[in-house]
Amino acid sequence: MRVNMESKKTSLFNLHQKYEAKFVEFAGYKMPIQYKDGIINEHKFTRTKSGVFDVSHMGQLSIEGRADLILALEKIIPTDLKNIKRNQSKYSFLTNENGGIYDDLIVTKVERGFNIILNAACKDNDYKIIKNAFGGKFKLTLHEDLSLIALQGPKSSKILEQTINGVSSLKFMNGNKFSYNGKEVYVTRSGYTGEDGFEISIANELVEDFAKKLINEGAQLIGLGARDTLRLEAGLCLYGHDIDESTNPIEANLKWAISKRRRVEGGFAGYNKIKSDINGNLTRLRVGVKPEGKIIAREGVKIFSEDNKEIGSITSGTFGPSVNGPIAMGYVKLNFSKLGTKVLLEVRGKKHNATISELPFYKKNYVR
Repeated sequence: MRVNMESKKTSLFNLHQKYEAKFVEFAGYKMPIQYKDGIINEHKFTRTKSGVFDVSHMGQLSIEGRADLILALEKIIPTDLKNIKRNQSKYSFLTNENGGIYDDLIVTKVERGFNIILNAACKDNDYKIIKNAFGGKFKLTLHEDLSLIALQGPKSSKILEQTINGVSSLKFMNGNKFSYNGKEVYVTRSGYTGEDGFEISIANELVEDFAKKLINEGAQLIGLGARDTLRLEAGLCLYGHDIDESTNPIEANLKWAISKRRRVEGGFAGYNKIKSDINGNLTRLRVGVKPEGKIIAREGVKIFSEDNKEIGSITSGTFGPSVNGPIAMGYVKLNFSKLGTKVLLEVRGKKHNATISELPFYKKNYVR
């Protein structure tokens, strides 16, 4: 795939080149899709050891404010921010007036306000939405001076502890400030693979040296290709594919991410539609799909009932190296969403057998 020469580069671009990365254009950046060992080997290395992912293309937004900031944020984010603890992270959404998802986010409460991780393709629009909602009342900074590294896999805690002392004490979806080479870094125990791992926000000028140290401790650079197969095995959504402005969190099977208080009280954009779906008006649901045999059902593949009626479509599909078979996710009409339901997938003009499956396909290994 050709890369636009005007694409942005992360601060690790030269390191990616050194390790013979193949690049693609993603969200306006030149990003490594894989290295010389290939996607399947990178996937397996992450599941058994520890992979280093450059996710610096994603947005790192900081918002500074006090008690009134929580009230303002709860109008656009359906998370219980009143009861979130300092340095605790929550998975959430930026919703529109119809309950659709502008973006899915990781929100972390910090000393002066909140840090929010935004998807790369959405970050500029997210910034405008949040800024307009606040009317200039709070200080917003979309950091171009920071890189973001994800270290994922069962060996990650041991490896990172050798480089940043104290991180192994963090619990899942919690973070804190640490020191690296005399400079402050912020580390959360989180990630996008289903494995134990960490995300490290670090100054651009430090990130290459930092990544090299992780590699020297036994980690390996991993590209976006394996990141996608890992997240799909873990049943995690990819924005722009499994969720977007036309899907709401309830039909996306993400009701758990909207806190109970917010489900009852509302007060955020799209609440009426979301409440309606919670109360029994849901018409479709995101489900796992396991094709029979070796057929791979990619995004856009139509799903049919056994009597050949169209009931939905695939939003993500691949071969799962850890489960040694094809896996997929998609949306089906609610009355076909029961686990074990037999369905048909239309791939290249032919119908293939598949089954509605439990998510995730691979057991998550988070440290609680």
